Amino acid sequence: MFQKVRNQMIDKSIFESKTAVYYTLGCKLNFSETSTIAKMLKEAGVRTVTRKDEKADLCIINTCSVTEVADKKCRQAIHKLIKQHPEAYVVVTGCYAQLKPQQIADIKGVDLILGAEKKGELIALLGDMHKREQGEILSTTMKDIKSFAPSCSRGDRTRYFLKVQDGCDYFCSYCTIPYARGRSRNGSIQSMIEQAKQVAQEGGKEIVITGVNIGDFGKSTGETFFELVKALDRVEGIERYRISSIEPNLLTDEIIEFVAQSRAFMPHFHIPLQSGSDSVLKLMHRRYNTSLFAERIRHIKQLMPHAFIGVDVIVGSRGETETYFNETLHFLERLDISQLHVFSYSERPGTQALKIEHKVSADEKHKRSQQLLELSNKKTEEFYKAHIGKEAYVLLEKPKPGMPFHGFTENYIRIEIEGIEQKMNNQIVKVRLEELNKQKDALKATLIP
Repeated sequence: MFQKVRNQMIDKSIFESKTAVYYTLGCKLNFSETSTIAKMLKEAGVRTVTRKDEKADLCIINTCSVTEVADKKCRQAIHKLIKQHPEAYVVVTGCYAQLKPQQIADIKGVDLILGAEKKGELIALLGDMHKREQGEILSTTMKDIKSFAPSCSRGDRTRYFLKVQDGCDYFCSYCTIPYARGRSRNGSIQSMIEQAKQVAQEGGKEIVITGVNIGDFGKSTGETFFELVKALDRVEGIERYRISSIEPNLLTDEIIEFVAQSRAFMPHFHIPLQSGSDSVLKLMHRRYNTSLFAERIRHIKQLMPHAFIGVDVIVGSRGETETYFNETLHFLERLDISQLHVFSYSERPGTQALKIEHKVSADEKHKRSQQLLELSNKKTEEFYKAHIGKEAYVLLEKPKPGMPFHGFTENYIRIEIEGIEQKMNNQIVKVRLEELNKQKDALKATLIP
């Protein structure tokens, strides 16, 4: 409901001369939502803190709860910000705030805890921002999370992140996201087009389409994700789109074929696999098997041999025997993919996975993670090296002080380039790709006049 709050009458005198600091954990969707909150507060008169020694009047912490490690990082971030800004009014929102609000309320210094349904009403709920003795919890149950809060922001980045969908209906056995974000819901295609047009008016050239389960887009409006993709491709001024993580069973042939010949959708896919063992996929309650996944990869590479494909994998889940892990490893070795995002399984209270008897030790999880990370590094390096000497178009992104300009090619190869003037930030330029940098996480490039 960010747009709804934007249109409400807000007493801006409350925010005059106020400063704020923002801290985000977790996914791109969280970063997009935080950026939207920051933009709205800026319009209300709140200035973002820029100096490390400056004390903020307001702290906004947008949390993640995908693993127990994520929960721990959230608590650490809350304590750190309270220590750094002892007089600030502290608001905690996001998935951890939805799932475990009382744990947060028990932290001295937290003033307001907002669940998923209340996040979009943040500005209206700030009140006079006077410190509280005890954190107030404003949350609802999963079944009452119904509203869709639009978000399209870039924060400090060149790329914009357009939230098209929220929530999930899949209830995989290891996952708490449906409980944290509610059921699948979305805005209309027309509303997404209007936001994309606004990005173009602001000078934005690239949009990343985000959500919890974006391929499920359309349940609220009777539309489809494919229809959304086709409509966005027609928006003038946007030169690039990237599809963030999309379930393999929802990445249809028609979507792949459209991306292959579209005007603006980049040859870049991120597809969650989670396990390369069909037995484990069944335990996870995933909605596909390895044959379907391999077919999706084959179809992409047949039409777009240069496409970058990132894959999510969970190691050490309940039920993943050594035999099943080896099936995953060998399956991934054979796949023509570019990168792995490896996650160690984390026990989540209330999930069906806890009923599975076989547990994997922490040491074994670490060992398996390292094997997959080594495989990922090998595949990424091979993918990068295959493009050395080729020409590409790169969207330049302003670097940190003292660092070379960087950016990404159409097929998501990260590049570094020296001798670029600051005014060229957010410009698409033609480059020649050269050798790997020292860290082997980018290709060096030279500008082609």
